[in-house]
Amino acid sequence: MNVLLGVLHRTSVNMCNSRRPVLAATCHVAGRCSTRRAVSKDSSVLKHLLFKIKSTGPITVAEYMREVLSNPLKGYYVHHDMIGEEGDFVTSPEISQIFGELLAVWCISEWMAAGRPKTLQLVELGPGRGTLAEDILRVFKQFQPLLKDCDISLHMVEISQKLSDIQALKLTGENIPSDHNKISYKKGTTKTGLPIVWYQDLGAVPRGFSLYLAHEFFDALAIHKFQKTERGWVEVLITEDPNVPNMLCFVLSPNATLAARTLIHAEETRDHVEVCPDAAVIIQKLASRIDADGGAALIADYGHDGDKTDTFRGFRDHKLHDVLIEPGSADLTADVDFSYLRRMLQGKVVSLGPISQQEFLTNMGIDIRLQALLWKSEDSTTKQQLLSGFDMLVNPHKMGERFKFFALLPEERLFPSVRQVKTGKSKAAPLPVAGFSKLALK
Repeated sequence: MNVLLGVLHRTSVNMCNSRRPVLAATCHVAGRCSTRRAVSKDSSVLKHLLFKIKSTGPITVAEYMREVLSNPLKGYYVHHDMIGEEGDFVTSPEISQIFGELLAVWCISEWMAAGRPKTLQLVELGPGRGTLAEDILRVFKQFQPLLKDCDISLHMVEISQKLSDIQALKLTGENIPSDHNKISYKKGTTKTGLPIVWYQDLGAVPRGFSLYLAHEFFDALAIHKFQKTERGWVEVLITEDPNVPNMLCFVLSPNATLAARTLIHAEETRDHVEVCPDAAVIIQKLASRIDADGGAALIADYGHDGDKTDTFRGFRDHKLHDVLIEPGSADLTADVDFSYLRRMLQGKVVSLGPISQQEFLTNMGIDIRLQALLWKSEDSTTKQQLLSGFDMLVNPHKMGERFKFFALLPEERLFPSVRQVKTGKSKAAPLPVAGFSKLALK
């Protein structure tokens, strides 16, 4: 790990990237949204939802999120470029180049810990504008002497046509047309010479040793909301407000729904719970792949460890936005319940975390990397952006505490006895996992 950081810090000053403005109001704040505000009557998404509700009755929060975010015709994620200063929110890779550089070091560290396999698939779930992948590729190129005998490929899991076009242009320099009749709907070659492929679903990604990155991916998956009442657990639904035309409101289901009967953990102590079955499906797919093919997964998201209740919220223009107002015009999100993800692993792999972003990045050496870039930079504007980005990422009052890191690893990565049983070979004690243990400088 120290050697990897040493190589990274020898980067020339022209890698110090000043393209990313830092926004002061980007830290998500949880809170229940009011439903008593004016609604734009020309919202096509709203009209679609009202028609559905009138036809079939109140809908679940999960169905509402899927329709608003990923409807093929009108979904917010499908047709919007929502990330960055001109969008509705900004992500860590857009704030500072250091974030992606340190995740690249994490990937290389785990590849080395796995015995330097001859092939490596880097799989990103929800790649945003491609900024994280761009920073990782730049670091991979710097480590070319170490990686030269490894067959590396990039695999992007992305449902948004708009974002996949932006990713392709950023990473390959070309406008790559999409063919949604194929399992892989885009293919190209990155500016650094690596093959890159796009998919709609994780299941379409080829099997093999892979490192999976999911940055602000799980928090956008559809959740069910449940409330504990005198009648027991009931589901929170969304319907048309009976008192105000063209308004939506939350209601409690009159009877226990199937989801309320099956998704609540038997030992649950909270009185309000958000559960994401889609996250369970994806985390189990990741666990099965890592167990069978090796590799690791690093999940980074706003989240908690089973202690929060109502976190469903919306964002538009970098500000909190009522989740039921003008659906389709704002991002919808809910904090990831990492205790739920851990239960869903079903013992197939081991997990580490969640730990705060501040702790993870500090363990990865963000302070050292910042000082290296500041020392090499002669431009005061770039220095200020580096300092502002650093503060945004690690300050506990901004992203440092709210954002969490969570890793999935094969059992043999951490337990030598399991490794010996599976391989028949005894090896030295496993290396610490980068980011989840303190960096030891020698």
